[in-house]
Amino acid sequence: MRPRVEEVRIQGLGVIDEAVLELSPGFNVVTGETGAGKTMVVTGLGLLFGGRADPSRIRPGADKATVEGRLVIETGGRVAQQVEDLGGDVDDGELLISRTVSAEGRSRAWLGGRSVPVGTLTYLADDLVAVHGQMDQQRLLQPARQRAALDRYAGNGLVKPLRAYTQAYKRHKQVSALLDELTTRARERAHEADRLRFGLEEIEKVDPKPGEDVELRGEEERLSHADALRGAATGAHTALLGDPMEAASDARDVISLLGEARAAVEAAGDFDAQLAGMAERLAEAGYLISDVATDLAAYAESIEADPARLAAVQERRSLLSGLIRKYGEDSAGVLAWAREAAARLADLEGDDDRIEELTREQEELTAQLTELAAKLTVVREAAAERFGRAVTEELTALAMPHARVVVQLTQAADFGPEGVDEVELRMAAHPAAPPLPLNKGASGGELSRVMLAIEVVFAGADPVPTFVFDEVDAGVGGKAAVEIGRRLARLARTAQVVVVTHLPQVAAFADQHLVVEKAGDGSVVRSGVLALDHEGRVRELSRMLAGLEDSELGRAHAEELLGLAAADR
Repeated sequence: MRPRVEEVRIQGLGVIDEAVLELSPGFNVVTGETGAGKTMVVTGLGLLFGGRADPSRIRPGADKATVEGRLVIETGGRVAQQVEDLGGDVDDGELLISRTVSAEGRSRAWLGGRSVPVGTLTYLADDLVAVHGQMDQQRLLQPARQRAALDRYAGNGLVKPLRAYTQAYKRHKQVSALLDELTTRARERAHEADRLRFGLEEIEKVDPKPGEDVELRGEEERLSHADALRGAATGAHTALLGDPMEAASDARDVISLLGEARAAVEAAGDFDAQLAGMAERLAEAGYLISDVATDLAAYAESIEADPARLAAVQERRSLLSGLIRKYGEDSAGVLAWAREAAARLADLEGDDDRIEELTREQEELTAQLTELAAKLTVVREAAAERFGRAVTEELTALAMPHARVVVQLTQAADFGPEGVDEVELRMAAHPAAPPLPLNKGASGGELSRVMLAIEVVFAGADPVPTFVFDEVDAGVGGKAAVEIGRRLARLARTAQVVVVTHLPQVAAFADQHLVVEKAGDGSVVRSGVLALDHEGRVRELSRMLAGLEDSELGRAHAEELLGLAAADR
């Protein structure tokens, strides 16, 4: 199922008070008397898809103009995904779009029930609709669109070389970016390497060990307070066991006191088991204090004032502190920095080899891209030749027998994502005229016919599902008008087509015929849109042919046109 516009509701736009257009998936034609507001249908569609808002188009007396559209799209397709990414809803394959323009010029847009910037509708329109009219910016006038359309027209012959080119281009871009980074940042990377080398050399000279800073801090504390520590241990030992050099002293130590306490308890322990148990505990206390006293004596013996060692420890700590200030929170952090720095330095020192390797690969890819781009050019030139001939033939049938369309390919200075070819459609209005860009080589009415010819030739290659044409039949009639109708019907086989026309020969080919009816109410003119059945079509075509709905000659001619169109399908 291809996307299509299923219904459009217009309110307060030009002479249209309120109108509803129900569109078929194929060829839809809009007709009506002069001044009835046919062009407002195209204007409304343009607004719906992000066109420029003109407050002067708002119906007199209305405070705003509103256009609402209901579209059928593919669930899970590209458009549905874009809408969902914007927070909008797609309800069972139906998408609602709305646009309002106030009399003061303010414009608002809604997509899938979500308020969005108007520019979002313009972006979305690229995948949904192409509007061809004098006041519209033509989608196919954009160079990127012209190249993409030509590539699709070229078909399978371009697929394989374009795929190969795209892969090579992506790799070439990656290699060039890496090479550019390595060469343009060479000085910066050299400075970084020098800084890392200096740091690693500094750390290597000091050669720190894990946890060394903590150990040295403790040793410095002991060495700095050696006398105090030894005095404390000796005093504690004396208090526990007494001073052996003062045997005759009356000083009583802890062990002696514990011994006296134990003897007193044991003497009376025979009379009470509880007291006897305390004697055992006093004995244990004596053993424990004796062990502590022994350890204190050993500790006091180990403590020595060593000014030389203290100076060495302080110097070592100073070196470690310098490293810690620069490279880590402690000695372990310094060592971790050194490991990371060594790995980074190895990477930086390999830059010269890497630059040489990347340069060689870049040269190989450049040669490969040059060869692949040339193949793309050959395929595109052949497609351009076929396309130019086909469009020129279409223009001959559309009453432009002297016009000629060519596809001009020029070479860009550098490689692009799709090659080096820049594509531009050009038209020569007559044999002596030089081919000019489409918007300069054709008038407004001619441009619509040129676009019709292009779209017919591109039919099936261009993915846009809905085409809108206004004034495609300007300045033509007779056989040329029939050919325009026939080609619009042909285009409608692969896409939805909406055409505003004043030619019955064009209208006869439509699948759905809509007429804009004008009604006067005093000084107020209102227009509405009506879908016609077969009898209604005969009357409308008769009016367009003879100016009279009930003219027998006109009705006969109308029936003939409808028969011709039906037989052509």
